[in-house]
Parts: sequence; C-alpha cells; structure tokens
Amino acid sequence: MTETPQQKLSLAEVEAIARAAHTGQTDKAGRPYTEHLRAVADGVRARGGDDDQIAAAWLHDAVEDHALTEQWLARAALSRRTKAIVLAVTKRAGEPPEAYAARVLGTEGALLVKESDLAHNADPQRLAVLDEATRKRLTEKYARMRALLGLGSSS
Repeated sequence: MTETPQQKLSLAEVEAIARAAHTGQTDKAGRPYTEHLRAVADGVRARGGDDDQIAAAWLHDAVEDHALTEQWLARAALSRRTKAIVLAVTKRAGEPPEAYAARVLGTEGALLVKESDLAHNADPQRLAVLDEATRKRLTEKYARMRALLGLGSSS
C-alpha cells in the first residue's frame, strides 16, 4: 500500500503544529515545554537523523501528553514512518518499561528519537534545578531505559 498523494507537512509546519499543541505546557523545571521539543529535534538532526525522524522528534510527546490525538496523527500529512515513530515512543498507561523499549527497538528510526529525548531529559543542567529526590528518581529512570534500549551511559 502506498502513501496518500497529499503533500507532506514541511518540518517548519510540523514545528509550528508541535509548538501550538504544547502552548502553555512546562517541563518539570518550569521551562516552556517547547524548549525540550527543540532540543530533541536538534539532537536527532545532530545524530544524523532524517526528516521523518526530525518531524517525529517535534511530535514525540504530543499524543502521550494529549496535546494531539492519535486520530489527528492518523490523518496528518506525515509519512507512515514518522507516524510509526511517534506511536512507538508514546508511552502507554501501565505499560512495563521492557514492553516500551521493545516497541521502540522494533520500530525503524525510533531509537534515534528516543536516544535524543533521553539525552536531553538526562542533561545535568536540566536535572540540577530539580529537588534531589526528583533528580535521583529521574536519573535512575533514564539510566534504566538507556540500558533496556542498549544505549551507553551517555549520549
């Protein structure tokens, strides 16, 4: 089955959609969430990712955070690969980390997006502004996911 002939959204359009969808949202440190999206997209680009992966990086938390729906994603003028990556990196309620990691590893192109996401999430400068208990919990969580994904200790 081939992709629909509709014109794919440009990366600038995907960025604008992601920024609008996450308007007003902040990260655990109180920073605008769009800074995280930009960092993940830039990280994917710096790691040699292609346009499908960069688009997925901009959208990687949109469904999980209920900023956009799965129905929106299904109808969006994006490649099947971008959609598959977004769905692969979207955590599901009650899902064991092992199942999540297996889905990421089983979806072509998703590991690079998740690696960039983890790298930014685990950035010592980002973690430094959090309270010690939160910083410790997140550091352990990110290290465990990196191990499940077969990634080294840092990116």
